[in-house]
Amino acid sequence: MKGRARLWVASIFSLLILALLACSDHTQVMPEGVLVVSQEQQASWIRNFNPLTTAAAARWPTLAGIYEPLFVYNSVKAEYVPWLGLSYRWLSGNQVLRVETRDSVLWSDGKPFSAKDVTFTFKLMKQFPALDRRGVWNFLADVITVDSNTVDFHFSRIYIPGFDEIAAQPIVPEHIWSKIEDPVTYPNENPVATGPFTEVRMFKNQVFELGRNPHYWQKGLPKIEALRFPALPSNDRANLALVFDEIDWAGNFVPAIDRVYVRRDPEHHHYWFPLTGSTIFLYANTTRKPFDDVRVRKALSMAIDRQFLIDVALFGYSRPSDPSALSDAYASWPKIEVSEQENWVRYNPEAARRMLDEAGLVLDSEGRRHLPDGSPLEFEIITVSGWSDWVRACQVIARTYTELGLKTSVRTYDFSAWFQNVLEGNFDLALGWSYEGPTPYVFYRWLMASETVKPVGEATTGNWHRYGSPRADDVLKAFEKEADPVKQRDLSLRLQRIFFEEAPAIPLYPNPSWAEYNARRFVGFPSAENPYADPSPNKFDRGECLLVLTSLRPR
Repeated sequence: MKGRARLWVASIFSLLILALLACSDHTQVMPEGVLVVSQEQQASWIRNFNPLTTAAAARWPTLAGIYEPLFVYNSVKAEYVPWLGLSYRWLSGNQVLRVETRDSVLWSDGKPFSAKDVTFTFKLMKQFPALDRRGVWNFLADVITVDSNTVDFHFSRIYIPGFDEIAAQPIVPEHIWSKIEDPVTYPNENPVATGPFTEVRMFKNQVFELGRNPHYWQKGLPKIEALRFPALPSNDRANLALVFDEIDWAGNFVPAIDRVYVRRDPEHHHYWFPLTGSTIFLYANTTRKPFDDVRVRKALSMAIDRQFLIDVALFGYSRPSDPSALSDAYASWPKIEVSEQENWVRYNPEAARRMLDEAGLVLDSEGRRHLPDGSPLEFEIITVSGWSDWVRACQVIARTYTELGLKTSVRTYDFSAWFQNVLEGNFDLALGWSYEGPTPYVFYRWLMASETVKPVGEATTGNWHRYGSPRADDVLKAFEKEADPVKQRDLSLRLQRIFFEEAPAIPLYPNPSWAEYNARRFVGFPSAENPYADPSPNKFDRGECLLVLTSLRPR
């Protein structure tokens, strides 16, 4: 049954492609030296290259391609790569972080970059807290320029994970941003930055291009002349463009990829989907009943046949989540072991029914469940329209819940509306990603830390489900002070156990790091044979896309 369902969806997509191939040759002259990328799916573009604000989505690759961080985290090799920063060390009992910045770097307008720009960026985030998306001023006391190539970050407390957030922060030029009245809403339409692609060569509703930085500090790089971004409103439309050789690099979900993409041109059509993306969760809004009851959250989890969901929605590209909820990005970290009987991260519909009964969500004579006060229980799962894998996953889950007597519907929004609802906690259930870091600390912090819980209506970077755990708070605080990797692993196991016992959110599967590439015009992409970095354009939050953009070259 599972195989037939997956085959049916694959066949529909394959037939669509074959039909289009039959009626059109889709020949298109691609611009020489211009890499065409599909990373965002939008019907039209809004010109925004602000790397600091969360008020509106900045265009890719603002965070890793236009602007750059101090250090780039390579998630495949689990190591930091010096970038605008050359080195760092802890001083004063781990309460001062000293960073040495790179010399001879120019901004794209030719003005020199220095440590003063780093200090300015962080102080601007203090002046405008809405820009502090990483919450660095929750642990920083001051940032001081020591000299033109040295910055000292003074911490208000020992906070070892603070380095990860400081390292990943994109840096902006003081001589530009000091003159901006409202940096939160500033669209930054003509960015001045240090990255490899800074020049807006063209910007239209349906397509834009970014040209090379004329003053890029890595001599001879990038080898690519420009990046082009066509507006593609849905995952299916983006996949068709990929199959028809209109896209060079993509981070899309592609059904039956070996058949519909690779087979069409095996020499040039390639992909690599390591399971190092963020874990995909079903988030239950714990501010709404009955999702505040841990028994209900565990029951909702046990009702899901994850392998069936993966077969139908993801064509078998992933695996069911384990009790730790950690992706393969943490393969080197030990995982907790749980008994089959207590494992709520597995398919067990009978146990799910019993637990719903125990929570007071009993069935009436018509097979419908009600809240303990007798009011009808109806809820919806929200997801992104056009994200075909997520939509199908939600449909599978909704059907499963309906069979348990839970009246469930799926509602789709365009990305911006969906993201706003999730950030502000305006949902019952929502599919969403998790937040990752070099250690499991960030992952569990955004799932369980009380300090990350915001009132409904107030946007938050993570913890969209609004769950705080006093037990997790204590372990997270211990993790903050621990620099010993062995002891960090012990603390990770404690966090895993708390997560498993309290079930703050429902893990579904580790998301593949989606990466498709066409080697007809460009070479140098990461692959299973050459895993020098994560292959996906979606890995930009800690600058990893820079490793790819500076490695690609025309064939």
